[in-house]
Amino acid sequence: MRELLADRVKSLTPSTTLAITAKAKELKAEGKDVIGLGAGEPDFNTPDHIIEAAYESMKSGETKYTPAAGTVALKQAVADKFKRDQHITYDLPEIFVGSGAKHVLYCLFQAILNDGDEVIIPTPYWVSYPEQVKLAGGTPVIVEGKESNDYKITAEQIAEAAGPKTKAVILNSPSNPTGMVYSKEELSSIGQACMDKGLLIVSDEIYEKLLYGGTEHVSIAEISPELKEHTMIVNGVSKSHSMTGWRIGYAAGRADIIKAMTNLASHSTSNPTTTAQFGALAAYNGPQDAVEEMRQAFESRLNKVYDKVNSIEGFRCIKPQGAFYLFPNVKEAAALCGFDSVDEFAKDLLSEANVAVIPGSGFGSPDNIRLSYATDLESLEKAISRISSYVENKKR
Repeated sequence: MRELLADRVKSLTPSTTLAITAKAKELKAEGKDVIGLGAGEPDFNTPDHIIEAAYESMKSGETKYTPAAGTVALKQAVADKFKRDQHITYDLPEIFVGSGAKHVLYCLFQAILNDGDEVIIPTPYWVSYPEQVKLAGGTPVIVEGKESNDYKITAEQIAEAAGPKTKAVILNSPSNPTGMVYSKEELSSIGQACMDKGLLIVSDEIYEKLLYGGTEHVSIAEISPELKEHTMIVNGVSKSHSMTGWRIGYAAGRADIIKAMTNLASHSTSNPTTTAQFGALAAYNGPQDAVEEMRQAFESRLNKVYDKVNSIEGFRCIKPQGAFYLFPNVKEAAALCGFDSVDEFAKDLLSEANVAVIPGSGFGSPDNIRLSYATDLESLEKAISRISSYVENKKR
């Protein structure tokens, strides 16, 4: 039989996050007391008023197709959110609603990239950025966000990395996996470098509402009208309203790009799930108390476990300003335990200490691991105690 698989899928790297999660579930099924710190979603249920709105929409007959880029009502709610939170104005033709922020990013890269176009991706990066760029025929250009600069890249690095084929730069603030946040001054400098090189800025702001220690979120698009013209914002309700499974994300930016994304969706997924759109509408138009309650819970957990993680021998961790992850450098701990790589360290930690963490290699940072504190405090503290004891007992 002829080869059936396309080259584009042969080159894909499997998700490290999903692989570790699957292994943890397998061990749990065997009866082992595994604590998983790999969660990329809030451990709270979706707020009741959102569930109720979705239920009522189904009862009232809202179960049919909608426009491919989302309902007018939801796009208006997204536009209102931008005006309220970022003080920037988008018209409805400048908004695209898709089946989750991941799908929105996929459509965006498919819409803007030709074969060989380059996209600058800072490390540490969310695992799907390079793969989505490759699926669109593009070439990821990896630029290191140095630990000494809180894992953030600089305008100078962008200017140096940009070439004649470079089309876009990805920014993720707050960041998955580091939790770091770019300041207004840093964004202004980066934005100027992007405009000087004629680059589109893809600003992933999905963790926008999860900020700690008084840190403020600034969208690069709100800094100036010129930067707004150069920016495509990607966001959604998954993290802010604990709606990961509802799969509603959106993009805001240039109408020509939005139209291309809409055309692509019309021939692939069609509209986002109708019921989920009504849930998202209630999320933005209804009370926001639950958003703040979740944020406070995450901040409380962070403050209670950060010092404990940082005190584990061989761990070095910068305190995050947002999201719900710790991203310690554990290269020294891995070496103390007799491993040449952090991947081996993480694998043994799961099998010996029953704690599942995500190796940083999947995020382009092989010296780190990602620990999610989107789980209850008791489990967090137990997991950290297990890791500390594991290192103490395993070290040479």
